[in-house]
Order: sequence, then structure tokens, then C-alpha cells
Amino acid sequence: MKIHPDELPNDIELLKSLLLEQTLLLGEKDAQLVKWQSKYALILEQWRLAQQKQFGKSSELSPGQGELFDEAAIETTNDAVDAEFETQTVSYIRAKPKRKPLPKDLPRDVVVLDIPESDKICSCCEGELHCIGEDRSEKLDFIPAQLKVIETVRPKYGCRECEKTGTQNPIKQASMPLSIIPKGIATPSLLGQIITGKFQYGLPLYRQETLFQQYGIELSRRTMSDWMQKCANALQTLYERLHQELLKQSVIQADETTLNVIKEARTKCYMWVYCTGKDSPDKHSLILNIVLYDYQPTRRGQCAVDFLQGFDGYLNVDGYQAYDATQATLAGCWAHARRKFVDAEKAMPKGKAGKATVAINHIKKLYAIETRAQQANSAKEAFNIRQDNAPEVLANYKVWLEKSAQQIPPQSLLGKAIQYNLNQWDKLTVYLTDGRINIDNNRAERAIKPFVIGRKNWLFSNTGNGARSSAMLYSIIETAKANGLIPYEYLVTLFDMLPTRKEGDDLDDLLPWNIKSI
Repeated sequence: MKIHPDELPNDIELLKSLLLEQTLLLGEKDAQLVKWQSKYALILEQWRLAQQKQFGKSSELSPGQGELFDEAAIETTNDAVDAEFETQTVSYIRAKPKRKPLPKDLPRDVVVLDIPESDKICSCCEGELHCIGEDRSEKLDFIPAQLKVIETVRPKYGCRECEKTGTQNPIKQASMPLSIIPKGIATPSLLGQIITGKFQYGLPLYRQETLFQQYGIELSRRTMSDWMQKCANALQTLYERLHQELLKQSVIQADETTLNVIKEARTKCYMWVYCTGKDSPDKHSLILNIVLYDYQPTRRGQCAVDFLQGFDGYLNVDGYQAYDATQATLAGCWAHARRKFVDAEKAMPKGKAGKATVAINHIKKLYAIETRAQQANSAKEAFNIRQDNAPEVLANYKVWLEKSAQQIPPQSLLGKAIQYNLNQWDKLTVYLTDGRINIDNNRAERAIKPFVIGRKNWLFSNTGNGARSSAMLYSIIETAKANGLIPYEYLVTLFDMLPTRKEGDDLDDLLPWNIKSI
């Protein structure tokens, strides 16, 4: 509000009061302006991150492992870093593509393309030509899947004498072979194909129904769904045996993701995954490779408590608080800690670097150390490598976090990333105490990825029983893959052998790391 000079009071006290009032009004306007500027910055940050997630690269990888950036230069000025990026050159040698040979054990049809006999005469001297060599090339031919009917004939035998006397007429006949689905038309190979089609390759049953129609077979999705339910029931005992082995391991990794179940009280349910060991066989690892899925209607911590059944080893998880209810020693995930800063970095203006880049640089140094630790031949050697190199990096990073926390607005993406790292610090440093613990939870994230990819195709489960069956079948397939088996062949072997086992029989010979029949 403007005041004309003639309207100013002559009294000094009134003049002071008026000036003080105007100063307070200006202060309120400045505070309001700062508040709106802060809101605008947060909205702009979120918009940049949304744009990047929609149209940018999803990979969190970046070149280098720890020495690409000068922290002091980044913190003092962004322009210096921009200049560094502009003058950096990268040189590499492009490898010439080389086609891998086709497997030697594949059937081969040899086609000889020879010139006519009349052309085997020299055009110069008309002498007879002789073979001086040959050129060979290979092409891969595809033969569509073939279906056949296995017709079982069981002759019946009776006694003619008994027929004459009429006292009795005993009939003898061979018994039907035991089957995973008694009186059903599905063989182990057909069941293995349908199950791997959906749970390994993400092919929904309605698409498989269409494929069978191409061969003149009317096989409804409802029928196939019933078959998978019965197969899951038959695999229940093996699943429980794997569960027992999983709880014996020293380190377990866990994660969870959403699942839409139509006929549940809560349509948004959850598929939990628990895994041990590595993604593929490793002769240096003493921990078995197991992947188990567990369907639950909720995301409550009691779900993990019930599944882990008092497990008191190490549990690699993200920052979800539900896992605090378990008896396990929680080990944090550095991939999640880094991901927060990656998001903050993506939300920055293009070409700019700042504190988010500095934080990523610190975490890169930890992963550089971890690369060496993972190449160790024993958990003890990995422990020594971590203890010799990681504590100093962690100490410097902790100091940087505490200093930056006082400078960055806590509501910004960068502020949230800093607070997440500080809040999780005790869990993030647990991996230093034992060489068997992983630095991150990526093993579980990779294990749950096949389910997430499949969910994008079949979208939902109809019932809770169907979701539990899916969990069972995913578990068998992913555990087979982690142990270097072909899931289809493993399932066929199981469906051949399980019907011959009685309740209470030992199933150790059917475990993926023991099975010999494949």
C-alpha cells in the first residue's frame, strides 16, 4: 500500500509505528514468495523425474566405479563439472560381430548342391574337372510342435471254465499307470509345456487355448487352469521340503510386489518372494539356490513372520518396516539407497551435477570394493576384503550425509534420499559383519522379476487358490533355473516320478540340486 508524503504523520512515534507495520507486511510477502518458490521447485523436480521415467532410460548404471567426479569441485560449482564433461573423451575398439555355431547335437539334413555332370568339363582344355574342396553353410529350420495321442490298450482275460459253471468269473487286467492327473488326458509333457508357457514365458492360458485350436484341439483355458491347480497340489510336498531347506540357510533375501486378485476381499494382494544363494550354480557358494513365492492377501509384517517361522539368520531386505517384526538380523540394501539419489539426479536440470552425483560416487566406491569381494573364493576372504577397504569409505560418506542433511530441504527428492540413507544406516552396514551377506537385495528383485513380467500379460488372478497355485509353480520353475536345470524337463521328471511316491516318502532325490533323471 503506497503512502503519499503529505500523509505521513509529524509525530516521531507514529512514524516509527507506521514504518514497523510496513516492514512486517514486506516480510510476510517475502516469506510467502519463498514458500511458493519452494513449492514450485518441488513440483518442477517431480515433473522432471516423471518425464525421465516415462521417456528416459530405466537403467541405473553409469560409467566408472568411484573416481569419475571430484567432490570438492562439484560442491563448489556446477560449471566446473560441466566443463569436465565437455572435455572428456572415450575411446574403444568395436568388436566385429561373429555368429556362434549351431549346436552339433541338432539333427541335420545335408543338402548337396552340385553342378550337372555336363558342366564338369574344363571350358579351356575340355579336360575332366575334379573336386578340390567345398563350401558349407548352415541355416536353422523350425519344425512346429507336434501333438500325438497315446492310446493305452489293456486286454481283459477271463476263465472259460468258470463261465460254464457260473460260480464265479475272475477277470485279470493290467492296472493303469499312475498319473499326476488320474483319468485325465494330459501327459507330463503336455502339463510341462502348459505350465512353462505361462509361468516361464508369460503366455496366458487364453493364448495357449488359441494355439491348440490351430492344431484342431479344443482345450479350454478352464480345463488347463484345473490341471495347473492339481499339479500345484501334487507339488505341495516338494514345496514344503524346499521351504525347510530355505530356513536352514544363513542368509535369506526377501521382497514383495502387488497382485490383483478378483475374488478376494482386497483386490490388491501381494506376492512375496524369499530366495537364497545365487541366480545360477556357483561352486564357491555354500548356500543352496532356492526361490520360493508366497501369496498373501496383505502386506503385513505377520506374513513374513509366519513364512520365516522363527528364522534368526540374516535377512537382506529393502527399507520396508514390516520385516522388523521378524527375528532375523536385517541387512539393508545399498541398491535402494543409491536409487533414491539416482531419482534425485534424474530430476535435476539436464547437464547439471550436484550433491546427488556426489552421493552416487560414494556408493560406487563401495560397489567397486564389493566387486573384488565377490571374486573371492570364500566368505572369509570376502569379509577381509570388505573390512580392509569399506570402513573408511563408509565413514567419509556418513560425514557427508550428516553435513548435507543440514543444507538440503527435507521435502526435496535429494533431502528424502539423504534421510533414507541416515535412517537405514545401521542396516546398511550389517553386510560388513559377514562375508555371506550381499551388499544389496538385487537377488530377490531379480527373482521376483519373472512374476512381474508375467503379470503384465495375464494381469490378475481370479481367486486366492489360483494365486497360491501360481506361487507354487513359479517357485518350482525359478528354483530349477537357479540350479541350472531346464524347467520343462524338470517338471516332466517330477510329474513322472511323484505319482509313484507315497505319503511320507523321502523326496530328497527330487530336489533340484540332487535330481539325476534329467
